[in-house]
Amino acid sequence: MPNVDSMSMEKVFALVNAYPENCFPMLGLHPCDVKDNWREELEIIRQVIPQHRIYAIGEIGIDLYWDKTTLDIQVEAFKIQIAWAKQLKLPIVIHCRNSFDEVYEVLQQEYDESLRGILHCFTGTLEQARKLIDLGFYLGIGGVVTYKNSGLDKVVEQIDLKHIVLETDSPYLAPVPYRGKPNESSYLTYVAQKVADLHQISIEKVAEITTANSGVIFGI
Repeated sequence: MPNVDSMSMEKVFALVNAYPENCFPMLGLHPCDVKDNWREELEIIRQVIPQHRIYAIGEIGIDLYWDKTTLDIQVEAFKIQIAWAKQLKLPIVIHCRNSFDEVYEVLQQEYDESLRGILHCFTGTLEQARKLIDLGFYLGIGGVVTYKNSGLDKVVEQIDLKHIVLETDSPYLAPVPYRGKPNESSYLTYVAQKVADLHQISIEKVAEITTANSGVIFGI
């Protein structure tokens, strides 16, 4: 479960405390929240991290859909938080919207054997998928794979499931047949079934493989 800024951390930990068997926290400064006060925000989050067990640094990354003018500080915040993850031996969960080339450039610059994680809400091409896999990253696959004209289904059917985890992105990107409505975790079965159909295996096998992958990444 990600926060997005310093103010949302309390909500994350409230849910974690209420459902400790189901909810596991990660912390970071979301790229859409990298504003003028981003250094202060990072410092607040950094000071909270040692007070809790967290399982990843995220969502972090670059978003050029909403605001292209903040690219430079988004990159700087991204790199700082990658350094946190390396120091803490944690994975990162990357938000990447309209910014694959920029994100990939940072990953190449910061790459070493300690850098690992997930490209959240992957919707890219097969070439982009292979670039990330070559760096050791997993692809987060959610409701978009069920969308008729997304093209993601053609990509996913060519990727070994050992490189994939399943995601909801609730309350966004609900899968068919709930597309356009608020998403929820129970709808993950529709994503799993679509992946199973693409690979012509059982939904139980998809669940087994992708759950094991998430365990490797997060240590849960």
